[in-house]
Amino acid sequence: MCFCRPEAAGGHKRELTVFPYTAPMNKPHVEIPPPGLWAKALWMADRTPESRNRTVDFLRALSILAVVLGHWIISAPYFSDGSPAYSHILDLAPWSQWLTWLFQVMPVFFFVGGYSNFISWQSAQRKNLGFGSWFDSRIRRLIGPVMPLIGMWAVMVAIAHSNGVGPTMIFIGSKVALIPVWFLAVYILVVALVPLTFRAWQHWGLASILVPAAAAAVIDIAFFTANQHSLAWLNYPFVWLAVHQMGYAWHDRRLAGLRTGLLLFAGGLLSLMALTQLGPYPLSLVGVPSDALSNTLPPKLPLLALAAAQIGLILAFEAPLKHWLSKRRPWTATILINGMIMTIFLWHSTVMILLVGLAFWVWPTLLATQPDTPLWWTARLPWLLVYTLATLPFLLIFSRFERPATHSGSAPVWRQLFGIAITCLGLAMLAMGGIGGSDWLGLRWIPLLLVPAGFAIATVTGAVRRT
Repeated sequence: MCFCRPEAAGGHKRELTVFPYTAPMNKPHVEIPPPGLWAKALWMADRTPESRNRTVDFLRALSILAVVLGHWIISAPYFSDGSPAYSHILDLAPWSQWLTWLFQVMPVFFFVGGYSNFISWQSAQRKNLGFGSWFDSRIRRLIGPVMPLIGMWAVMVAIAHSNGVGPTMIFIGSKVALIPVWFLAVYILVVALVPLTFRAWQHWGLASILVPAAAAAVIDIAFFTANQHSLAWLNYPFVWLAVHQMGYAWHDRRLAGLRTGLLLFAGGLLSLMALTQLGPYPLSLVGVPSDALSNTLPPKLPLLALAAAQIGLILAFEAPLKHWLSKRRPWTATILINGMIMTIFLWHSTVMILLVGLAFWVWPTLLATQPDTPLWWTARLPWLLVYTLATLPFLLIFSRFERPATHSGSAPVWRQLFGIAITCLGLAMLAMGGIGGSDWLGLRWIPLLLVPAGFAIATVTGAVRRT
């Protein structure tokens, strides 16, 4: 089992080999992995080169785990007037929206993504690998794990629809479970632009951060003063490209050091407070169903302020964090989590929805406590433990899809870009509307088919070699 992505921070492909054994005569020396996930992670930890920036891997794991924890905490299923209801604690308890300032960590993921993509694209250039080969490996690793998730939900929705489950419950369940795929739709588009953003960084440096950030500010001004709401969707590339470019700056040490970190943190935090307390932006840094205005759909300036604050903290604590990650156990745990990070991210909401649905059906008294009461908050800890334990079988079954087969070729670039655009459109539709609908078998067939069709267009080449 592979625990580090080839495109991760070190830019070197990590071999799957472990443990020496005596090979037959005239056979090359071969190593095989030891049994057990922790043992394999330990082996890889002991063989990590000193040049690897372990902080990148740690922050990737930390950001995804924070997303998972945040989703599990804000979920508020309960009984209302004798009927099951599924709501947000952010809706029911407005004070809890402050918690999103801790759990909204997508800027961290785009930031470390910029660092990793810088290294992997630079490595591809040194090896004379074209964009097609480089991009092919990334879309396979990002989209491949989504396929079983969508397939399983298609089957579950068809079964639920056939057994009379109401469309509202199907819509809520599938939408909550598939909301995480919005991130993939945006991140893949950012990855597709890496050759251009890499060149922009080389030519213009910090200006390649400031220009998209300024464009996002102009769009927000038009949004609030000229009612140009349709323009706001352009902030998806502008906001996240600006954060991604900051990862380039981190790699080149244009953003580094305690002083720079503290200045960024203070500036970002003060800007965030001004925008949300004095400006027109809502307090929550994730979408709240009852709010007419969202900081994330589409993204707005508070996310850039949050990114500055978070990146400032990373820079300020980078040195002690590197020292801590040089120790064997924390680095081994980081490797272990990164080896199944996409599976954790994609399946955690499905686990939650399945357990909540089971509780509504089999043991409704478990959800009798009204949200935002002392008893409800006390119950969060055992619920988090149950969610964690229930996620483990999904990790064992589906984490293998994070290690796709090695293909000897790649599709033409034009077909890759066309196919991935179709895939991203399907992912966005699923994230916004779920997979259930009024069509045949209760499924929304258009987004359901767009994802695999686009993926096939972008990746099918014919030659396959399993690693």
